[in-house]
This record gives sequence, C-alpha cells and structure tokens, in this order.
Amino acid sequence: MPSTQNSYRQRIYAGYVHARDESLAPESLGGLELRGPYLRKLIREHFPPNKDAAILDVGCGHGAVLYFAQAAGFVNARGVDGSPEQVAEAARLGIPGVVQGDLMAALRACPAESLDTVVAIDVIEHFTRAELLTFADEVHRALRRGGRFIIHTPNGDSPFCAMMRYYDFTHELAFTRASINQMLRTCGFADVRCYEDAPVPHGAKSSARWLLWKVIRAALRFYLAVETGSAPSDSIFSQNFLSVATK
Repeated sequence: MPSTQNSYRQRIYAGYVHARDESLAPESLGGLELRGPYLRKLIREHFPPNKDAAILDVGCGHGAVLYFAQAAGFVNARGVDGSPEQVAEAARLGIPGVVQGDLMAALRACPAESLDTVVAIDVIEHFTRAELLTFADEVHRALRRGGRFIIHTPNGDSPFCAMMRYYDFTHELAFTRASINQMLRTCGFADVRCYEDAPVPHGAKSSARWLLWKVIRAALRFYLAVETGSAPSDSIFSQNFLSVATK
C-alpha cells in the first residue's frame, strides 16, 4: 500500500487545519463541545466496558475522540494522524496521546491481536479501494477476537451524498450500508452494524432537531417507497453514518 503521506496528500495535509475558510480545530477545549453529545454517545455505546482497553484512533485529527475517551476514563487510548498541523493543534489544546505518523505504518507496528478497538472517524473515504482493503486487513490482524473497528464515513445513500463526498479534496470514496458491509466482510469481519447520524437530544434545541429529523426521515422513506416499492425502517439517510465491525 502506498504511504498515506505521498504525492498530493502530503501537500494538502501539511496545511490541513488552516487551508480553509475556518480552522478545523477549535480555539479551546470548549470548542469541542459541539461534537460532545455525539462522541459521548459513540463512546458509551460502542467502546469496550473495560477502561484499560487498548484503543487506537487512526486519523485522530486534533484528538477530539481521544479527549472524550480520556474524559470517560479510558487510560490506554492513543491516536496517530498524518497531518503535522493536526498533531500540533492537539498539542496546543493539551490533548495527550496524539502522534504524527503514517496510519498504515502505525497499524503494522501493532502486534497481532493486541488492540481492543480501532477508531477511524472520517478516515476511510481518503483511501483508494486497493489501499482500503489493505488497511482493513491490517485492522483485522491487529484486533483481538471480539475487537471492534469503529468507522464514521460519508453516506452514499444520503440525498446530500455529494456534499460530503466532495467536501474534502483528498476524499476518494463514499459508502452505503451494502458496500461497507461487502468491504469489511471481505476482510474477515464477522459482524457489521450501521447506524444513522441522527441528532442526539441533549437540550431543547437538539430535541427539536431530533423531532424534525424524524419528520424529514419519514418523508424520505415515503419517497423511497414510491420509487422502489420498499423502504426498510433501518434505511440510513444522514450525510454520514457510523459502522461498527466486530472481529
């Protein structure tokens, strides 16, 4: 597999935080709270119950997942990111455990069956198909039996799929429930479950968003039923979605 730091990627990732209208990283730790409800729910529902679990966040960015995982008591969570700017922002924010490095090299450095969880939030869409199969094979090798591969990625079934697919210059792919299942099961994962990115109620405003999402979602299911004659209740319409694969 080619290095994730080669060719055009190296140039883009060198200015990944600030070469945009708004910085990817918040000014302070308080700025992470916008993602807090979602990430706390993810950690609560999909991380291991054992707080000593070995967790590797690949493509961890400036460390948002690690920050909330460490706040939840996970003491063996670490991350790697290919962007020097992202790693520098993690250091500025005071989030420990973030190092710069090639994601594939970081996985290959892990002994077989040494990790309980591998997290890849907004990462796999940056790979080509061939790179991704090799990457997923390495995740599978590094995970213990029963370990989890947690993925967040653009949803090809969303009406706004193109917005996320082309949001980033380095995006190569988008996925549907079917295609991500196909990819992960090909790489040996025994169970794959996918979840919609619905608003997480944590106050009046977010609760109103959640209710409106339910209405919009029902309308999208109706449209799908009219077009195809079928609209499963577990259809996923959000711009991104979460997949949890178990070894």
